[in-house]
Amino acid sequence: MVRAPVARGPYPIGSGEIVIEVCGLTKRYGDVLAVDDLTFAVRPGEVTGFLGPNGAGKSTTLRMILGLDAASSGTATVGGRPYAAQPAPLKAVGALLDAGAVLPSRTAYHHLLALAAGNGISRGRVAAVLAEVGLDGVARRRTGTFSLGMRQRLGIAAALLGDPPALVFDEPLNGLDPEGIVWIRGLMRRMAAEGRAVLVSSHLMSEMALTADHLIVIGRGRLIADTAMKVFIDAHSGHEVLVRGPQVETLRRMLPPVAEVRPDGADGLVVTGMDAAELGALAAAGGVELHELTPREPSLEQVFMDLTRDAVEYQAEIGEKETSR
Repeated sequence: MVRAPVARGPYPIGSGEIVIEVCGLTKRYGDVLAVDDLTFAVRPGEVTGFLGPNGAGKSTTLRMILGLDAASSGTATVGGRPYAAQPAPLKAVGALLDAGAVLPSRTAYHHLLALAAGNGISRGRVAAVLAEVGLDGVARRRTGTFSLGMRQRLGIAAALLGDPPALVFDEPLNGLDPEGIVWIRGLMRRMAAEGRAVLVSSHLMSEMALTADHLIVIGRGRLIADTAMKVFIDAHSGHEVLVRGPQVETLRRMLPPVAEVRPDGADGLVVTGMDAAELGALAAAGGVELHELTPREPSLEQVFMDLTRDAVEYQAEIGEKETSR
């Protein structure tokens, strides 16, 4: 996560300014309520993860922020203005929603040049962002020959083109190889460290755990959580301690009622409700030999699955083999 970033860009951190703000946002498609009275803010200096099950309304919300869909009610603004009211949209917010939205007959360079011309952006900036995303060597190739990962990089270059204070990415890791994933992780953290607001939607929980400072979680179009990453995990999970040793059954009988216990193999217990220091002290006082005493933090994926279980629209059945494990 980004910690105590130093402002290096033109967007100083610490002003408290809200860059992206959603207030009472609602979207109906006939009888279907896709987004339901959603309110949240994305602040500068942070990577904000935007999470939710399939069908939760994430893409619809992003499209309304970017003026691609009209809200049924409520507002979505960037720097206090709707996207459509921005005099130079690419200088206000850069976005990657669909990496395939390019003309296949156009080169990467000319794709970006056309975007730059419509927003008062120099040719030099086109060359700079192509180099930033690692596509300067293929700038004159037609985009129809690009792999998915290369198109993702081109979409990110377009988002960076106007050097905006806000960035919106929808599944930016699609098609990227391991090197590309490490690169985009570093890019998002650097953009936040420069004082920009970064909103990223992704299904890769492991990456969100490494990248995001703050989380917005929605389900069935409604807000479920709006909190810092660590607070989210701490508030929605019980911390566990793995205990191993030849006398774990003796230790089990010594545990107070507050402790919840489940076995872990022949010589192990997983204890919830007590921390490692408390368990170690109890074992020492009782003369119980321990070979392992390891705190285990729940993963973001575990907490997310537990919290959104009732908000999943499409859920596969678990087969007999899986349920018997």
